[in-house]
Amino acid sequence: MEAETLALAQEMDFSMWALFARATFIVKLVMLMLILASFWAWSIIIQKLITYRKARREAEIFDRRFWSGEPLDGLFEEIGPEPAGQSERIFAAGMMEWRRSHRNDGELIAGATARIDRSMDVAIAKEADALQSGLQVLATVGSTAPFIGLFGTVWGIMHAFVEIAAQQNTSLVVVAPGIAEALLATALGLLAAIPAVIFYNKLSADSDRIVAGYEAFADEFATILSRQLDG
Repeated sequence: MEAETLALAQEMDFSMWALFARATFIVKLVMLMLILASFWAWSIIIQKLITYRKARREAEIFDRRFWSGEPLDGLFEEIGPEPAGQSERIFAAGMMEWRRSHRNDGELIAGATARIDRSMDVAIAKEADALQSGLQVLATVGSTAPFIGLFGTVWGIMHAFVEIAAQQNTSLVVVAPGIAEALLATALGLLAAIPAVIFYNKLSADSDRIVAGYEAFADEFATILSRQLDG
């Protein structure tokens, strides 16, 4: 009898597709949710890695141009009021406010320094929001996917026990498929959560460093304008 049971167990297909196909509707739904969440998370991760690399490269190029000794008015004329780069947009926001702060007679309107700082702060906040958009999805997937997978596991094990009770048989052939299907849900939950948590932490740190670079540039730019005002 034991040899026959083992032979039947060996003949069963325990591939991921077979486990998914044999699972109950609820467990299948949980698995599909976790697979979609994993793809969603990876699409955000790849997109952000490309975006952050592009932002760092753009900041380095603009930083070299800014400190090359070229007149600020000439640099602003080259990039225009609506440039494509993030650093350029922060610079353009400060320069536009600088120009608006001059009266027709060439004198500065009072409070120009504060307005320039606020204009660049608003521009930095917009860039920070754009850089950090989507990271909340990674945080959500990382925190909820294990629990969703655990729910699928609990449901699958409960269904396996119902099958055991209905057949009044605790042999390996009856127990193994249900347990394997249930544990697959937990595995998919961890597969979705672990990369999401790792890259959420990495991308959050990268975003903070990029934004800190923008803030440092804005402070240096404001200092240069302040010297011109004092002069």
